Amino acid sequence: MKLNIETLSSIGAFTGRPVEREIKWLQGGQEIVATVFVRPLGYQTAVNDVLSATGKVETYAGRIAASICDEEGRPVFAVADITGDADPNRGALDGNLTVALMMVIAEVNNLGKTISSPMSTSSGTNSSSPASAEEQSQRPGSDSV
Repeated sequence: MKLNIETLSSIGAFTGRPVEREIKWLQGGQEIVATVFVRPLGYQTAVNDVLSATGKVETYAGRIAASICDEEGRPVFAVADITGDADPNRGALDGNLTVALMMVIAEVNNLGKTISSPMSTSSGTNSSSPASAEEQSQRPGSDSV
């Protein structure tokens, strides 16, 4: 395959339009329901993930800021809105809402769904070395000698 816009489009290598979802969370004892738009993981998320790995952006705040958008794909939050740095009087985003947003991001992107490893075997044998197995069995507080 030649790498160009047409071939990438034909295999679905672009994230496309945001996905509309409904979320629910408890706020002050009341259930709140809201419609959100989630940008599938793509360029913006990759940039935020790299920035978080270098300590420049908080990981979950970066993921939410890169993923939650309006119907046109424009970000709803800046990282500072989520962490509370944008307005100390307003504070950080509520924990229950943060969890609801992270869950809908995972749902839209099928995160947490595992794909069978091509390296897996059905023989039932353990491929770890005896030395690594011994290291794993040495737990603090065990009585092994």
